[in-house]
Amino acid sequence: MERSPPPIFNQGVSAHARLLLCAGLAIALLVVDSRLQTLGALRQGAATLLYPLQRALLAPRDLLRQIGEHIDGVERLRQDNTELRRVEAANARTLLQAEQVADENRRLRELLGARERSAIPSVIAEVLNDGRDPFSRRILIDKGLQQGLIAGQPVISAQGVIGQVTRVLPLSAEVTLLTDRGAAVPVAVARTGQRAIAFGGGAGGLLELRFVAASSDIKPGDSLITSGLDGIYPAGLPVATVERIEAPGAAGAFGLVLARPVAAPEHQRLMLVLLVERHALPPPPAEPAPADTRRRRPAP
Repeated sequence: MERSPPPIFNQGVSAHARLLLCAGLAIALLVVDSRLQTLGALRQGAATLLYPLQRALLAPRDLLRQIGEHIDGVERLRQDNTELRRVEAANARTLLQAEQVADENRRLRELLGARERSAIPSVIAEVLNDGRDPFSRRILIDKGLQQGLIAGQPVISAQGVIGQVTRVLPLSAEVTLLTDRGAAVPVAVARTGQRAIAFGGGAGGLLELRFVAASSDIKPGDSLITSGLDGIYPAGLPVATVERIEAPGAAGAFGLVLARPVAAPEHQRLMLVLLVERHALPPPPAEPAPADTRRRRPAP
């Protein structure tokens, strides 16, 4: 029985022969192209024709890449913005602390200058907290009995009088400010030497000179200094500046003088406590006695 395919299925040249033919042709084309560069134009034309198709096939990849880069860029910008805000806050805090330190150093230098100018022993104190009573003007400082403080000692700043020590503990002390409603300081007008008493508790933190005669020579802008008559404050310390004078009452006998403290007692953090006792203060300068113009009778 014959097993060969019928003539209609005759395939001509065998597969091995065609493979060898194609391989030889490919090798021949490679050799010719490498030596004569004859297929370069064909490759360029094919690349030009296929470029739009290549870009169309690569478009989804490029789009996904751009979306990823955009998301990464937004995240980096968010992180950079957060870091910049943190750095800005840190710089602002550092700058504020530097300004506070510079202000404290300036105040401390002023206190040291006032301490050097004063012949009275003193100690520098810092405010710990304000008083608990909202209707009083009292503060707590960080110096007490161990530093030589006693009740009644005056408290000043580089600008002027702040108040007086009213209660002393071993490591702290209470200071009643000049603007407290229970505070009173004997003062004198620096321009004329007229004496009066400045009371605290005035509206807006002002001091009051009560029951001032209408004929008194006091003008707005006059400086008030301690007179030293109370034996607590040394004479000559700046206290306040006259701000205004209210008209006398209906009787026309007395008026009210309002003065603003020069030391701003409620805004001070560092202050100077004068370590003096009442009997240790120098007496105030005596005023010259008026001449006696009366004719004395001859002694019998």
